[in-house]
Amino acid sequence: MSLILALDFGGTKLAAATVNAGSRDWLSYERRLQGENASANTDLEIMRSLMASVLQEKKPDAIGVSFGGPVDATTGTVRLSHHVPGWENIPLRKLLEEEFSVPCSVDNDANVAALGEYRFGAGQGYDSLFYMTVSTGVGGGWIINGLPWRGAEGMAGEIGHMVVDPSGPVCLCGKRGCVERLASGPYMALDAREALLNERTRSRGEILRELVGDKLELITGKVVSEAATTGDELAVELLYRSSWALGVGIGNVANLMNPQRFVLGGGVTKAGENFWAVLQRVARETALPEVNFEIVPAVLGDDAPLWGAVALAMLKLSTTPKT
Repeated sequence: MSLILALDFGGTKLAAATVNAGSRDWLSYERRLQGENASANTDLEIMRSLMASVLQEKKPDAIGVSFGGPVDATTGTVRLSHHVPGWENIPLRKLLEEEFSVPCSVDNDANVAALGEYRFGAGQGYDSLFYMTVSTGVGGGWIINGLPWRGAEGMAGEIGHMVVDPSGPVCLCGKRGCVERLASGPYMALDAREALLNERTRSRGEILRELVGDKLELITGKVVSEAATTGDELAVELLYRSSWALGVGIGNVANLMNPQRFVLGGGVTKAGENFWAVLQRVARETALPEVNFEIVPAVLGDDAPLWGAVALAMLKLSTTPKT
């Protein structure tokens, strides 16, 4: 039985796990936060520690890797990370194959999570789906006719940088009003902090202030969601804008590609019933009436990239010539 090593390089945390091919139970699993001054070097150092811990001196038969940023899946080279410096053009697959002398496959986290949900989660039984992750950033991954679809250069699915409000705030990518700029957790937290520092709007966030003891640097997307569920006016507005942006993006993608199912994962999607109601309504209003689709939460939760890494490694094993 083949031993699979699954790795997840996220925007704020790292995870490693092992599983026997064909099993749905982890043999070992560890997750760790990256820390405030994360870099490619510190990420690799932490991940080596996690790998040693989960492998316990065993050798894997294949490695699957989910990475939170653009990846050349053909070569397994990380192009960059939008959240952690130092990852520019790092040959991650080569590094791992040299270290373990086993086949390895590396891809963008949204592509990998899409594969995970297709093989093990909410996408089972569907030939076409679009997976979206909404947390540190907003990304997407395609499964078309049962196979991952990455586009000409591996950049298919970047719904996070679809512009839905041309007059909106500036995103990290340089454009205004991207889905990611309006919907991701860190940007919601940033906008909440700025509003609470603004004389004209600071009175609208009393519950937000109370939740963090007036220490605004502690506000996160999760805190905004919690404040919204208790009626904080500012938090409700930010969460509505997030779900609205996602709904517009989904509706447009539905018109363009017509997948059977949208599967949403990531921390922001745990924001509650109002969030989902707005997202569903706006997506339906944006799409053409005759375009049918479903929007459902991811079944695998935060582990979607890890299970996708398992599926990626199994694909690699099945296509690697035996010596």
